[in-house]
Amino acid sequence: MRTDGKATSPPRTQVKNPLVRFLFVHELEDYPTGGARTGYLALAVLATIVLYYTYYTQTGVTPNILRYYQMPFADYVWIVIVSNLIGAFASLPASRTDRLGRANVIIYGLLVVGLLVWLGVPASHTTLEFGIVVSAIGLVEGAILVATPAMVRDYSPQLGRASAMGFWTVGPVAGSLVTSIVANHTLSHFVDWQSQFVISGLAAVGTFVVCLIFMKDLSPRIRDQLIVTAHDRALVEARAHGLSATDLAAATAHPWRQILKWDLVVSSLGISVFLLVYYVAAAFFTIYYAVTFKSSTGLYLTTSQVNGLNTWFWGADIVALIVVGVLSDRLKVRKPLMVVGAAGGIATLIVFLGYATNAHTGYYTVAITSAILAVFLSAAYAPWMAAYTETVEAKNPALVGTGLALWGWLLRLVVGISFIFLPVVITSVTTVVDNQPVASAVCYPQPNPTKCVSTSVAASRRVANGQTIQEFIATHPKLVAFAKEHAGFLAALNANAGVVAAVTANPSLPNIVAASKALGSTNFALLVRYAAYLKQEVKPHTLELDYLAAHATQLDQLTAGVKKSPTQWQHWFWIDLAGMVLFLPTIWVVRGRWSPRKARQDEVEHERAVAEELARLQAGSGAGPTGSASGGVPVSS
Repeated sequence: MRTDGKATSPPRTQVKNPLVRFLFVHELEDYPTGGARTGYLALAVLATIVLYYTYYTQTGVTPNILRYYQMPFADYVWIVIVSNLIGAFASLPASRTDRLGRANVIIYGLLVVGLLVWLGVPASHTTLEFGIVVSAIGLVEGAILVATPAMVRDYSPQLGRASAMGFWTVGPVAGSLVTSIVANHTLSHFVDWQSQFVISGLAAVGTFVVCLIFMKDLSPRIRDQLIVTAHDRALVEARAHGLSATDLAAATAHPWRQILKWDLVVSSLGISVFLLVYYVAAAFFTIYYAVTFKSSTGLYLTTSQVNGLNTWFWGADIVALIVVGVLSDRLKVRKPLMVVGAAGGIATLIVFLGYATNAHTGYYTVAITSAILAVFLSAAYAPWMAAYTETVEAKNPALVGTGLALWGWLLRLVVGISFIFLPVVITSVTTVVDNQPVASAVCYPQPNPTKCVSTSVAASRRVANGQTIQEFIATHPKLVAFAKEHAGFLAALNANAGVVAAVTANPSLPNIVAASKALGSTNFALLVRYAAYLKQEVKPHTLELDYLAAHATQLDQLTAGVKKSPTQWQHWFWIDLAGMVLFLPTIWVVRGRWSPRKARQDEVEHERAVAEELARLQAGSGAGPTGSASGGVPVSS
């Protein structure tokens, strides 16, 4: 009921229309235990994985997208920036999940994202249309970014929070892994890059159906309370019976006034700059590896090898998130692990960035170092997520969604701004990627780049194996030099292929005269000079030479960009390193013990207080809610 005496609509749990209840009412009046609680947590994690799979689908086929739309890389970066900024501001209204619940935002967010990815992206035929669809996806993603961790918090007591948040954080990482795995196994079969969006969109729609049937919210009377251990269940449910609509309304009144505090802002900014290297890894490590490192044969790493390096990073990230989360809950502390993660990440990144200017660093050296970096990032992030939600709960457990909205807004804002400056620091990124159509394969470009047809069997094999222009240059430097120096000569040879074939096969006087007239005296002199070279070196590579000569300018730009790239990447990694250093002092801002022994003492004290209050409630002494929906005894800081 309302406090102003006016009538209100009945609680959602009392809605009688069965269809409306099925579609929009997803509340539990009792706190679930055992397998049921695990199942609800698993659904939130599944929704997060699928969401980020759809969100990162474009990163798996970025070169294809750029070619299809003939889009400069700078335009693509701005689409990503706008999508992130829209997502940032979409996080703010998601704070309403404190009043309205989390489930509907997640369920129908999955449906909207699924339809946009499945139908919207393939139907986009211009850069503007593609940008609008991707921005709309960012809008929904910003809201779900808040709702899913809030639901994980609802179903995880504080002393099991780090494990739960570790599993939730697996979502974005697993999304990147799924994107790479699906693209590697299906892109060659479906040919068109749009197939990747169809697959991920259908996955999101399927997950929507599963969540619509099984996903549940805790009722406000339950989720608005503080639950420190699983043993609090009986007390929480006993308190819930005594909470009125007035109590619930009072608990969520003026949410931003209660949550917009310096410690939460500083902590959110700290983790945002700490994760700069993570977001660069998600968006640009594929490009970084491809233009920086070479294999033992002296060739640049292939797409397959680069994906292998990415797998090391994301695989280690996933394992560490889970292991560190469990360890944090066992030790009952967050801050020491955050310090270890930050310090280890700083040291590892210093080593990792040193590899950039050494192109011949061993493949497994890069792989193992990146995996160690991922482990330290996870060691800081999983405990931080737990500590941050506990800090919000200390202010008001009924406003966790608002606290996470603040974090989501600042995180997306920092990422969006950093992506504005990344091409300014790494100018070679734009140069290299804009010339990627030249570097993609040694073949004639066709209107549909995915159906590039070559008349040369050798070139076709190189296309199939994904050999880049850089690799071709490393293998055939003489041919490249010849093509750039004699582009006009090669054009004349191609224009008079029959005459040239006749004179090289039979250098008789009539054939020589015909060739001289057709080619001109200068080109004919070059033909005589390079006749042996043409037969031995050039003839088997006519197609490649023609292509290289036609794209000499792009080739020069590409080569210059590749030379500058390593040092510029190092500059950006130093910026990421500064973000890690800035994160360190913010660890002291969040709640939580440093000592496992004192944390265990807090748990014992909490269990005693819970038992006493439950006994009073059961005895009917009248003790219970005191006008606040918080209740419970939080872990001391």
